[in-house]
Amino acid sequence: MMQKLTKTASASLVIAVLYQSSAIANMVDNTKFDFGGYIKADIMFSDYSNGAPDSGSLSRQFYVPGTIYGTPGNGKQVVDFQARETRFNMKSVTNVGGSKLTGFIELDFMTHTDGNERVSNSYSPRIRQAYVSFDNWLFGQTWTTFQNPGALPENLDFVGAADGTPFVRQTLLRYSNNGFQFSIENPETTASSFATGQRIVSGSGSIPDFVGRYNVKFNSGGSMAFAAILRQLNIEQGVLDTQEMGYGISWSGVVPVGDDDFKFTATYGDGLGRYLALNFANAAQLDAQGELETIKSYAGFISYRHWWNEKWRSSITLSGFNADNDQRITAATSNKSSYSGYLNLLYSPSKPLTLGIEYMHAENEKQNGYTGELDRIIFSAKYVL
Repeated sequence: MMQKLTKTASASLVIAVLYQSSAIANMVDNTKFDFGGYIKADIMFSDYSNGAPDSGSLSRQFYVPGTIYGTPGNGKQVVDFQARETRFNMKSVTNVGGSKLTGFIELDFMTHTDGNERVSNSYSPRIRQAYVSFDNWLFGQTWTTFQNPGALPENLDFVGAADGTPFVRQTLLRYSNNGFQFSIENPETTASSFATGQRIVSGSGSIPDFVGRYNVKFNSGGSMAFAAILRQLNIEQGVLDTQEMGYGISWSGVVPVGDDDFKFTATYGDGLGRYLALNFANAAQLDAQGELETIKSYAGFISYRHWWNEKWRSSITLSGFNADNDQRITAATSNKSSYSGYLNLLYSPSKPLTLGIEYMHAENEKQNGYTGELDRIIFSAKYVL
């Protein structure tokens, strides 16, 4: 009797294993895997008006508004070699009963300061994007719905037009259908303290940021996007317990001009803070009573790309940001305005490879009129995997 049971159990186990193997094999047969990314090497010659930041600082990796005021006493001209923008990603797409299941993860090596340039130039990878989508639903970390990545200019600088564009990646839940997108996204408040202007970062909010966007594609190949955001600003730290609402709207697009194209983004908001210009200005200012007063801001960029022939092209980009600070409560050291301009020449001898040179100039200004300027020439080589 025991022997029969053992044989029956063994047979059941074999059947179960074969069934699971068949199910896994069937899923693999219905799944497509893609690996991508690129290798990019940069040589950057930079001139800071007030002295260069120390080696390894964020401003030495790419242009970040608010980081170019410099370090007095340091030399003004520096050169940096890096391959940190190099990235790799993996994507899987599975057909599940007629539905589309997608997984995507992408890593690069930017923003870290855990390595150095003395011996190995070793830097930790970081998550850029990591999400799963199932038909119309997406959950995980990716570009905020308030941003239109497709409208970013083709610049050699890591972001390009940083002061004129929304630029955030974060965890969210998004629904998309027929050009419409709606999402709830991770809330995080940044505010300037009274008198000192130092940044206060708060994750106290219990209400997610709400974003909606409508995407339009034209038969000409162009596209436009209209986005709006509503968010609660919340600080509950020590004696501080204050809330305020913020909002923003953004219009962006790509307009074909023969073989060329024109890209733009225009954004306005009250309490946008970290969503705009890499958090150059905060979302709000604390007054003497410890209450939040939202900061109005507006920004935008325009970029025109011209193809000289099928291998040579150039882009010219102008970008700007301005914060409408309340001078009665704003600290003198708070950021006020930021502008940058770019001109490049790119050459692709074959489709995966691009060589280029770019000149950029940027100016930042604080509320008290103190300014910082950056002139940079970038040489880049990029190979798309």
